[in-house]
Amino acid sequence: MIPQLPLALRWPRRQRFDHFHAGANAAALAAVEALARAPGAPWVYLHGPAGSGKSHLLVAACQAAGATGRTVQYLPLATLADRAAALRGVAGSALLALDDLGAIAGERGAEHALFDLYNRAKAEGAALLFAAGAAPAQLGLGLPDLRSRLGACTQFALKPLDDGERRDVLKRQAAARGIELDDAVLDWLFARHTRDLGALLDLLDRLDRASLAAQRRITVPFLRGFLREAGAD
Repeated sequence: MIPQLPLALRWPRRQRFDHFHAGANAAALAAVEALARAPGAPWVYLHGPAGSGKSHLLVAACQAAGATGRTVQYLPLATLADRAAALRGVAGSALLALDDLGAIAGERGAEHALFDLYNRAKAEGAALLFAAGAAPAQLGLGLPDLRSRLGACTQFALKPLDDGERRDVLKRQAAARGIELDDAVLDWLFARHTRDLGALLDLLDRLDRASLAAQRRITVPFLRGFLREAGAD
């Protein structure tokens, strides 16, 4: 039985192109935007470490393509129990974004299913967008023809934002809310909290609400108390 696929999930509001802070990944952003907005653009394969923005760009592409009326699908392979059946059950999407491609490495049935899907999408004029933790040659795929097909895509190695870039993003986002984050607050936060940008921006949303409710500025003592109450200190 083919598992239920996330055909109509509610797209996260922050995972859009205009919320992607490119840093050194501007060329990758441009290529994914082109694939989302222009049928016939080259297929794209993104790879990089966790936190580099791979899933963000895939979901953003689906949102942008869907907004133009194209049918889209986002397939997070690592979360699916029967990946071969899921890949064989995909049909009818103008843009298909396949995330966590490394999850199928070594699964013969899933690798063959992806190979067939790749060829079918080419024949039907659909677009594929891939994301994985490594380039095709380093992904551990056992099917040589699949490695060759994936290697023919336009490839980008995504780089996470460095701490200075993350600080700048947080300051800009805070300023847009009328919040001043001084260096002492950011120093304390970066020493004690995850540096994943999505998690930091979620924290900023919560801090904004908490500071408004308490009618207090966001200072180190306020931040320390907030995180302690949230169980994150």
